[in-house]
Amino acid sequence: MTVSVLDTASAMTAILDAAEDQRADLVREMWAPMAGMFRFVPGGADLAQVHRQNFGFAWDARAQDVREAVDALVQADAWNRLETGLQRGAAALQESVPGVAVPDVTVLLVVGDPDSSHFVDEVQGLSGFGGISGYITVTVWPTPTVLDRLEAIVVHELHHNVRYAPGGIVWNPATVTVGEQVVSEGLADVFAAELYGDAGYTHFVSEQTRTDDAVLAKVVTGLGVTGMQNFSAWVHGDASARLFGAEPVGLPTGAGYAAGVRLARAYLEATGSTAAQNVRTPAVDILRVATERLGLNDQRRPEPHDG
Repeated sequence: MTVSVLDTASAMTAILDAAEDQRADLVREMWAPMAGMFRFVPGGADLAQVHRQNFGFAWDARAQDVREAVDALVQADAWNRLETGLQRGAAALQESVPGVAVPDVTVLLVVGDPDSSHFVDEVQGLSGFGGISGYITVTVWPTPTVLDRLEAIVVHELHHNVRYAPGGIVWNPATVTVGEQVVSEGLADVFAAELYGDAGYTHFVSEQTRTDDAVLAKVVTGLGVTGMQNFSAWVHGDASARLFGAEPVGLPTGAGYAAGVRLARAYLEATGSTAAQNVRTPAVDILRVATERLGLNDQRRPEPHDG
C-alpha cells in the first residue's frame, strides 16, 4: 500500500494568504487530487463546494482562527501521524486477512469551519469519509480530543476503504441498507479500538448513547431500510438529519455508531474473531448472529438479502 498524505498545511496557508477573489480556486486546487472520488458525478463536482459540504473552513471568514488551527495540527505532527496510523492499520488488516487487498490511498486533512455549530458542537470537530476506495478525507477542529485521536480516526476510515475496495462489499447507493452502514461503522470503531484502545471509539457518541438499550432497539428497527439518503437519520441522528433535510426518526447523535459497536461486538464475541478479520464479512451475516445473541430478532425488520 502506498500512502499519499497531501501537504494541505502549505495549501491551507496559501489559501489564507491569497487575495480573497483567488481563494476559491486555490481550494479547488487543494482538493484536486481527490477528484476521483467524484468520478460518478455527471460533469464532475465543484471541489470548492465539496470542501464546504465536508464542513471545510470558510475561506472568507475567521482567517486567524483557521491559521491557528493549521498551526496546531502542524505542532501535533498530524500529517505524519496519519501516515503512521494508516501503515499500522494496513499491516493489521493484512496480517488478519492474508491476501486482502489494501488499496493505495490518498489522504486529505483539512481544518473545519469554526462557525458551524453542528461541526463544532454536535460532531465535536470531526467529519471523516473513507467509503470510496483509494481516498480518505478528514476534516477536523484541533481540540485536545481530536488531536489525541488522529491515528484512530484515520484507521477507522481505512477499514471502510478496504471493506468497499474491489473484491469486497459492493456499495449501491439505491439498495444499500442502514444495516450495512451501521455494521460498517461498528466494525471500523472496534478495529480502531483494537489498535488504539478507547481512543478508537468515535468521540461525538456520548456514553449514554453507547449504553442505552432503547437507542439500540430503535436502530435495529431500521436496519432493513434501504437507500443512503436515509443514513443521516438512522446512523448520525436527528441533528444531522435536520441539517441535511431528512426526516428525523428520534435518535441522538451517533446512534448508529453506538448500535454498530454493540452489534459488532456481539458478533465478534460469538465467533471469537476480530474486527480486522471481518473487514469484508457481509452485514447480513453479522446481523443474523448479533441480533440473536442480543435478543433483538423480534424488533428487526427483515434485511433485503435475508431471503
